Amino acid sequence: MWVSSGSPLVAEICAGAGLDWVLIDMEHSPNGLETVLAQLQAVAAYPATPVVRVPIGDVVTIKQVLDLGAQNILVPMISSAAEAQAVVQAVRYPPRGRRGVGSALARSARWNRVDDYLADADAYVSVFVQVETASGVDNAAAIAAVDGIDGVFVGPSDLAASMGLLGQQTHPDVTAAVLRALEAIRSAGTPAGVNAFDPTVAQSYLDAGASFVLVGADVALLARGSESLAARWVPAADGIERASY
Repeated sequence: MWVSSGSPLVAEICAGAGLDWVLIDMEHSPNGLETVLAQLQAVAAYPATPVVRVPIGDVVTIKQVLDLGAQNILVPMISSAAEAQAVVQAVRYPPRGRRGVGSALARSARWNRVDDYLADADAYVSVFVQVETASGVDNAAAIAAVDGIDGVFVGPSDLAASMGLLGQQTHPDVTAAVLRALEAIRSAGTPAGVNAFDPTVAQSYLDAGASFVLVGADVALLARGSESLAARWVPAADGIERASY
């Protein structure tokens, strides 16, 4: 599930719920380096695997998140093999890549307590990229085949927008594009994932071979749960003026 609240406490609650993995989001959530660090620390005590989505495939941002100790990162808006290769370069130390060297100062190497961290760093990091445009779907097989890409995640929301179907993630044309991307990714021998809050759609993607699926978010669960409480316990005509947007 998504952890989008920016709260280490909420991240810990979610990580202890029995989920396989939690995604700490920096792209569409109020998360900076300090809150991501706190959430990684909170989640570390639990079996759930944390993934950090960086806001952009920027070499500096990726370096900083990796130095925090994130071992699984997701990079959004990748639409070509060249962009995927740039992400891999940002994750790897020279001469294989461009990651800045600061392991003595960083949680990733436990402040140089991890023997041979610089030599073995690639073994500690998984790199996932997000396909979420029509051109990305067309290039999904090539993206998935890039050496160093460990998985490709399809994002139906931005994909729908790129197809002129803003807000229609379950439109038949969008789901067809997602299925096409999943097949292309799997044909390259790479794990394929997708976001789907609709249980029926999520199951259809699993049935189509998706290896990992995001099926909920902390903030969405809180929003719907609090609305349910209000609907049950707050009279409809109680004279209270409610906010509207």
